[in-house]
Amino acid sequence: MKNENIPAEVKSKSLKEARDEINDILNKLESKDADLSSSIGDYKRLIQLNNHIDELFKKKVKEISAIKKEIKKK
Repeated sequence: MKNENIPAEVKSKSLKEARDEINDILNKLESKDADLSSSIGDYKRLIQLNNHIDELFKKKVKEISAIKKEIKKK
């Protein structure tokens, strides 16, 4: 799933908010009461949140790399 396929309301979440929602979904999917039809939607949401977190980490890695390069220049 590409970044542009992630809904805006997911993109606006902080890392903590996304992680909390992922934990909620995982708990729901692991429960004995989970039904297949809602699980499919939950799984798709989980993928969107995971991709959003991946993008956040990629941005942080770029920021850290840029800072590291600046420090080495000095």
